[in-house]
Amino acid sequence: MLHKTLVEELKTTLKLSIPIIVGQLGVVLMAVADNVMVGQLLGKTSLGAAGVANSIAFLIGSLAVGGLAVIAPMVSKSFAENDSGYLKKLFVNANWVAGIYGMILSLIGTGVYFNFGILNQPPEVTRLSPSFLAIILASNFFLYLFVALKQFADGFSRPQVAMTITIIGLSLNVFGNYVLIKGPAFFPEIGLNGAAYSTFITRSIMFFSLAGYLFFNKKHLNIFRNNHWGPDLNIIKEILKRSVPGGFQFFFEIGAFSTAVIMMGWISETALAAHHIAINIASSTYMMATGIAFASGIRVGDAWGRKDTEGIKTSGNAGYMLVFAFMTICMVAIFIFKLPILHFYINDTSVINIALPLLTIAAIFQLSDGLQVVGLGVLRGLADIKLPTVITFVAYWLIALPFGYLLGFKANWGANGIWIGLLLGLTASAFFLYFRYRFLIKPDILNKRIFKKHS
Repeated sequence: MLHKTLVEELKTTLKLSIPIIVGQLGVVLMAVADNVMVGQLLGKTSLGAAGVANSIAFLIGSLAVGGLAVIAPMVSKSFAENDSGYLKKLFVNANWVAGIYGMILSLIGTGVYFNFGILNQPPEVTRLSPSFLAIILASNFFLYLFVALKQFADGFSRPQVAMTITIIGLSLNVFGNYVLIKGPAFFPEIGLNGAAYSTFITRSIMFFSLAGYLFFNKKHLNIFRNNHWGPDLNIIKEILKRSVPGGFQFFFEIGAFSTAVIMMGWISETALAAHHIAINIASSTYMMATGIAFASGIRVGDAWGRKDTEGIKTSGNAGYMLVFAFMTICMVAIFIFKLPILHFYINDTSVINIALPLLTIAAIFQLSDGLQVVGLGVLRGLADIKLPTVITFVAYWLIALPFGYLLGFKANWGANGIWIGLLLGLTASAFFLYFRYRFLIKPDILNKRIFKKHS
């Protein structure tokens, strides 16, 4: 029988998780919407081109999206300490950090755009992808700013705001995809790039909507109004100290899956299209799991701000229990409905035949994926960033990709071998992060961490 305190924490974390999950889905579901509509309206070659471009843009953007996620636990901790002066400075400098990410990552994206040929993709994909990629990379700038602002709504336990904006944004994106790809009535028929332009427009609207809400919100006027917008280098350094390793945690996993995209292109256009469908589905469940992980990190940060050691352990345990239950449901759902899901994306039999076993593997790694991401979330709430970053690097770049390459190309298992490598990496990450969490919540270790002068 569950302890009453744990039951209450499960309810609180779940209540906080649901709107964050919807908000997190907004990061990936625009790419999902692009891929579904491109696959249905334009076919597998355009689907492969859009998929490669979205994967590269998501990989580059993962450094910012994952890095900025460390801010929400900082917000919840400072909010619990009632430190409004620090929160005001944190808000200003979080936007500066988002802008820094935007400038640096745009330069990286520009380099990829001008050297796309080195990825050795099928000729038609190489022709179509770069222009699509350029538009998505431009939209990423608005995404980073939106994610930075979202950390404050989430950190104040008001994630419903970003959730509502995300739902509206996704609806706009679907509508924009259709009218800009096909050009009904008076709309221009742009084709493949129409989906990218729709994402750009939608992300800009989402950012300005959230910025407007925060500016006119009466509850926290002292934080979001009348700010001095000059950068505070000390706070920027503090954010980056946590944010850069946090971004690399996200990058190492997304990078492994994006590299798998490139390896799929070495097999065939059909394998590439099949992989994009399977990875879209896996990414959707993963981003939902990150909602639970972020909520758990916020709850851990809140307990830390209150110097509540039992609260920290309860919040962390609740996060693990919720993600285990959720990803078990996802695993069963993918096993049962994998064929209807594939037909939702595309009706090409050759693509579906390759994608079916990939979805079986994706179903199996749901638990590992969920447990490793919630491990990162609760450790982020404890400001434990560096060692988890090393763990993710080892899991994905020394286990997942090498084994995927060996099984896929040397053992001739093809697409299935690449995905089994990913399964091995996710499992290793989940295992080591859990033991790191168990180590840090030992009473003597936890007390030293909480009562350090500098968190």
